[in-house]
Amino acid sequence: MSELLNPDTAPVPDARPIERTFHGDTFVDRWDWLRDKTNPEAIAHLEAENAWTRARMAHTAQLQADLVEEYRSHTQLDDVSVPERVRNWWYYKAVDAKHDYPRYYRVPANPEDIYEDAPTVDPVTGEVEGAAAALLLDVNLLAAGHEFTNVENAEISPNDRYFTYGVDHTGDERFTQYILDTASGQVIDQIEDVVYSVAWSAASNCLYYVRADESWRACEVWVHRIGQPAETDTLVLREDDEIFEVGIGGSRDGNWVIIAAYSTNTTEFWLVDAHALAGSPEAHPTSVAGRRPGLRYQVEPAGDHLLVVHDLHHADSELAMAPLPIPGVAGRPESWQSLRVPAEGERILSVSAYAMHAVLELRSEGMAAVEYLVPDPDHGWVVEGRARLGREVETVESVDSDWWFSPKIRFVSESLMTPPTLAEVDCSHGEVKVLKTQNVPNFDASLYEEWREWATAEDGTKIPMTLARRKDVPADGTAPGLIWGYGSYEISVDPRFRTNAVSLLDRGVVFAFAHIRGGGELGRNWYLQGRTNQKINTFTDFVACSKHLIDSGLVAADRLAAQGGSAGGLLMGAVANLAPELYRVILAHVPFVDALTTILNPDLPLTAGEWEEWGNPIKDPEIYRYMKSYSPYENVREGVQYPAILATTSLNDTRVFYVEPAKWVARLREAATNDPVTRPILLHCEMVAGHGGVTGREAKWAEIARDYAFALDQLSATELLEGK
Repeated sequence: MSELLNPDTAPVPDARPIERTFHGDTFVDRWDWLRDKTNPEAIAHLEAENAWTRARMAHTAQLQADLVEEYRSHTQLDDVSVPERVRNWWYYKAVDAKHDYPRYYRVPANPEDIYEDAPTVDPVTGEVEGAAAALLLDVNLLAAGHEFTNVENAEISPNDRYFTYGVDHTGDERFTQYILDTASGQVIDQIEDVVYSVAWSAASNCLYYVRADESWRACEVWVHRIGQPAETDTLVLREDDEIFEVGIGGSRDGNWVIIAAYSTNTTEFWLVDAHALAGSPEAHPTSVAGRRPGLRYQVEPAGDHLLVVHDLHHADSELAMAPLPIPGVAGRPESWQSLRVPAEGERILSVSAYAMHAVLELRSEGMAAVEYLVPDPDHGWVVEGRARLGREVETVESVDSDWWFSPKIRFVSESLMTPPTLAEVDCSHGEVKVLKTQNVPNFDASLYEEWREWATAEDGTKIPMTLARRKDVPADGTAPGLIWGYGSYEISVDPRFRTNAVSLLDRGVVFAFAHIRGGGELGRNWYLQGRTNQKINTFTDFVACSKHLIDSGLVAADRLAAQGGSAGGLLMGAVANLAPELYRVILAHVPFVDALTTILNPDLPLTAGEWEEWGNPIKDPEIYRYMKSYSPYENVREGVQYPAILATTSLNDTRVFYVEPAKWVARLREAATNDPVTRPILLHCEMVAGHGGVTGREAKWAEIARDYAFALDQLSATELLEGK
């Protein structure tokens, strides 16, 4: 078993070699036995790693406490959300200084006035003056006695009577779905082993939900009848293609349950008549346009027709109109009526339909943006305007509403140094009204600056970066810096406000986001240039951005930190091998660092669905060799000084198994020349948590403080600047 904690020696897991052979290549893996979390020796090793990390970080205890206090000082501890109207009720959430989790409330709305302003809620009591607020759910009560609590799939039924919500107490993202009867205040139904997304029938007598198979692939849609045992639930649809997953939702007009099957390259959508009796022929799913390899589309019922975002003609997609599907007859995308094509530098992402308007999510010049459309008798729909506050650096996202007759569009605008502002647009005349700006106590935005720069990649491609710093930090090559990256799945890393980043900036750290290829910041082609057999562009782009920070004098050559999680953790492992000399410290969260081993095993969660993202190394020897050339665990360099590294993981993470960082850390310690005291390589495993780490406000602060204390200590940036 592992060598348990010695004050002078890091834990060393036993070597128990196994061989992995593909395409004539054999790799010997000495530590894959750690994968079995039912093995007491594996758990003992993880606990020894945690103890070693605590010992090596003991001298940062005060810094961690200071950071937590700073996070608390920048947080409005008593707070409420702006109420959102759904039919005849206003819904909102409240948190208070004494509790870690929110409470869900509702108060009656005026059924005669759809333009009624949202009521004002007392941030301390959560009460609405002149109205009796009904408590739907107190997550603090759910969390009592549990180390981890996550609530998802919260939906109110169309008749406003039933409230459903899913609870996970382990972090494995498998939920127990409850149905609360608001009339009696009692939970009346319970469904086990549910994953993400639920939808109600129009009569509020059935709940549609999704289940996953043993490889955690969401592949089955089921329907539950209210008041009946879950054992009598009916299977509605099963997706048998192992590279596809399914998700569901209810249309805002109340007429349809929408089922989506999706892979990286292809989608298919079905509609189920939400008024039909569950299990009847009328409730059989109808495909909107069949399944064409390489065609990605999203459908949105808009009354008597569909709005569709699809990429048949444009890689960056377009918005179109289509008729409602005819049962048994797949629609023809070639006949869809085009409404809005992407301009240069635009990427159309999704559409949401309401009775009086539609909302289009897109990317424009590398930034998230929102447009709104109104019905037009001649053209179907026309673009009426863009929802924004007009800031120079602005991330804008719409706030989805479940109310079909919502007369206004809500959106959030924020940036690295601008706290989120919730606003709404009246589509009839375009007036913008600010509803709430997040209050950040003890924060003076005038002390900071943010801007965009472009680094140059190895192949000459210009890579955008978003940066922030205190205005009194000079660009003279002496400042510490932290660069954050992701670069996978066409996910865009947009600049958003982070209260914990303020503590870094106040210690002189230059904070940077690298918008590297593999993400979606600059459109579909930006993503395609950073996946499968071009994946290495993601890593070299990040290195180029890091060098830019140093070469421009923004950051000192020996004071740069890097941070990334999940697929961004793969990025951290790859750049640590590519350019270890660039980074003083690396924070790798739930890092996907044994990528080739995972993608070679289709029995592992999510693997088969990942082949379109990374390539299939089982069938393709070229992809095997390509992935082997960058997979971090297999490319650790001998006799090289690596950055100080803190790898964090969770025992119950379904997406990236804890064994990946556990093996990687063991290999790094064996090969690197790092001094274990001054430049340690550490692993911390949360024993009850999932992919997103811990839950609860205080616990999350402590988790972030631990990570940033490690980085700040390595950067010699533990002291606040003058004036703080």
